[in-house]
Order: sequence, then structure tokens, then C-alpha cells
Amino acid sequence: MSTKKLWGGRFTTESAEWIDAFGASISFDQLMAHEDLEGSLAHVKMLKHTKILNATDADQIIAGLQELQLELDTGKLTFSVENEDIHMNIESILTKKIGPVAGKLHTARSRNDQVATDLHLYLKHRLPEIIGVLMQLQKVIVEKAEENVYTIMPGYTHLQHAQPISYGHYLMAYYQMFKRDIERFSFNQQHTDLSPLGAAALAGTTFPINRQFTADELKFKDIYANSLDAVSDRDFVLEFLSNASILMMHLSRFCEEIILWCSYEFNYIELSDEYSTGSSIMPQKKNPDMAELIRGKSGRVFGHLLGLLTTLKGLPLAYNKDLQEDKEGLFDTIKTIVPSLKIFTGMLSSLKVNEEKMAHATEHDFSNATELADYLANKGIPFREAHAIVGKLVLKGTQNGSNLQDIPLEEFKKISPLIDQDVYEDLKSKTAVKRRHSAGSTGFDEVNKQIKNAKKELDL
Repeated sequence: MSTKKLWGGRFTTESAEWIDAFGASISFDQLMAHEDLEGSLAHVKMLKHTKILNATDADQIIAGLQELQLELDTGKLTFSVENEDIHMNIESILTKKIGPVAGKLHTARSRNDQVATDLHLYLKHRLPEIIGVLMQLQKVIVEKAEENVYTIMPGYTHLQHAQPISYGHYLMAYYQMFKRDIERFSFNQQHTDLSPLGAAALAGTTFPINRQFTADELKFKDIYANSLDAVSDRDFVLEFLSNASILMMHLSRFCEEIILWCSYEFNYIELSDEYSTGSSIMPQKKNPDMAELIRGKSGRVFGHLLGLLTTLKGLPLAYNKDLQEDKEGLFDTIKTIVPSLKIFTGMLSSLKVNEEKMAHATEHDFSNATELADYLANKGIPFREAHAIVGKLVLKGTQNGSNLQDIPLEEFKKISPLIDQDVYEDLKSKTAVKRRHSAGSTGFDEVNKQIKNAKKELDL
């Protein structure tokens, strides 16, 4: 007695239910049901086109698959562990609907090229959505930057006050990071836009199929040139997970600064109540939980990348059951990054900037030290000497609680008689920002250029 499995012809014993459950993937790969039906329709249309199947049989299968699409859309399809995966479930349901002719659907096809096709289609359908959500975030960044070109804040290195910058300039730094993220996902489309269908199990098929026909039906740009590669390749998933990890790293860095800057010690920004939570015991608390969650979810996405790299690293060609582990991480990553982007976009859009607090932080520190060193250098003092002079002035200021702009002119004159009243203008943080004209700098004119270019890129 053979087993009831669709592939059970050479087997004489059925496996235990718990073993079937362990090997089954239907609990998660049912997310590809739309793609499986889409791929099957393209395949049977090709079988009809090449006359591998006669028109009567092919049309019957096509009609049955189209009915299943409607049932799936209306939530009427149910799947079972007994049929292992989405492919066997669909075929089993189709067989019940149209009879044994459904068995002809799998002519010249294997589950190996079928699942690879489903996975390509799944990611191909979702990459444009991810890019679209990223662009929405970019638009909010540009809007926020335009509102804050002239908002002065401390720029940091080593999380220490470094030099005054425009808050708009700070925001546009993240615009550029997300722009590169979009470029990476766009390039990912190139490797996702390949059709594995027709590679069969690993060696192709003896049937006179037309792989380009199915590729065209599924709107793939090209087909895999090698059948072994077609069924075993998951590079495009790795590429996506890598891109997603870099994206989440960018979001996490942004979130880290938001978390710091809405704290009592910084108070540079205030988050909307909508993106904050309270404490169950401390009435005064307003916690940046959404930012913390996004920061935390970055580890989840990084883990999926490392997991798939580890799964693939020792696999011989071609298909191995290990590849069943390629999907859950992909599905979860998409499910993680899209809401994270949407939440972050809303959070950034609604936060309030405390301009006075930011500016105050640059007026009671030594972030203007470089301005004084540059001023001295412009008066003819070698920069290294100017650097040492300013360093000593900073040390003295930290000891007596004064700032560089508090030093009397007569004290400056002792350093160099060339120093004049204009030094105090140069020491203002707003002047320090305004005077920077190098390309890509924090100068107001340069930040406005960045924003103008970004608007052109986004068609705003």
C-alpha cells in the first residue's frame, strides 16, 4: 500500500502525524498562495501554447485555477498540514474541484522550480511597496528639514559637542542614507526579476516548453540561464535581507538619537502623545516606546540575514529541504520593516522641535572653538599654533566656568594684536553655520541646495 501523499508512489509506509507536521511548511508558505496560483496559471497557459496539453484539458485547469483565485480572495480556501505545502494544497484542492485532469498541471514542472518562482514573485510584488514607503519617509524628512534650515543645534562627534550645525542639515543626512537604501532595494529588483520556472527539479525537462512564454506571462524581465542555479539560488533573498538590515540599522540610529533628544537632559524634541506611552507606576513618564521598538526590531532583521546565510553556506547543488527555511525570515522581515517605516514616518512628522533649547546648547559650550582657531589662522597664525592656543583657552574656560565669547577683547589682544571686535561675530553659533559654503556642508545656502535637489528627486 502506497501512502496518500501525491508523491507517495514508491513509499509503503505512512509517516506519523507529528513527523508530517515537522516537515510541513503550509503554516507559513500559504502567504504565497496568490503567487502559487499566478505561477500555475502561467505554466498551464504555456502548456496549452506549446500543445503539451490539449486545449480542452488546459482550459479546464485554467478555469479551475481562476475559481481558486476568487475563493482565495474571498477567504474561502482552507489548507491542511496533510498536504505539506502551498503547492500540494493547491493541487489537492484543484483535483477535488475539476477531477484527475488537475494532475496534468504539474507536467514539465517540479516543486523545486515552483517554489522558487513563488518566492521570486512574492518579493517582486513587495519591493515596490517598500520603496514607496521609504519615499514617504524621505518626503517627511525634506518637509521637516525645510522647516528647520535655520534651526541651530550642536553637531556631535563621540557624542560630544563638536561644531554647530543646522538641524535641517542633520535631517538631510538621513535623507541621503535612505536614498541609498532605496537604490539598494531597486537593484535588488534586478535579481528578483528572474524566472526559475521551467528549470523543473534541477536539470530542465524533455518536454518542449517555452520558458520565455511563462516569464512574459509573469512579467519577469528574464529567465535563469542555468537550471541548477534557478532552483537553488536564494541570493536575491539574501540581498533583500542585507538591504533590510542596513535600512533597519539606519532607522535604529535615528531612533537612538530621538530617544536621547526627547530625554529631560537634552529636551531638544518632544514626541507626539500618539507615539509615546506612559508608566504603570510613575505618573510623570512619557516614554519613546515606538522609537525603542523600532530600534529593538533591528536585531530581529539582522538575525534573519545571519540565519539564511548559515542555512545556505554548506548546501550542495541543487535543491535541499534546508531551503524550506528561506521563507519565514523573509516574510517576517517584510512584516517588520514596512510597519517600522510607517510608524517612524508618523513619529518624525509629528514631533516638535525645541529650537531655543537646541540653540542654547550651542551658546554655552565650546563648539565654537574651531571658529576661533580658523579666525586666528586667517590672521596669519599657523593652524597648529592656533589650535594649541584655543585649546589652552578652552581649558581655562572649563576651569573658571566661562566660554570663549566671554573673553574680553584685551585678553584676545594679548594672543595677537590682529584680533579685533569682529571675533565675537565669528564666535556666534549661527554665524559659524552660515559661513560654511563648501559643497554638502551645513551652511544655510548648502542645506537649501540639498533640499531643492531632494524635492526634484521626489517630484515634490
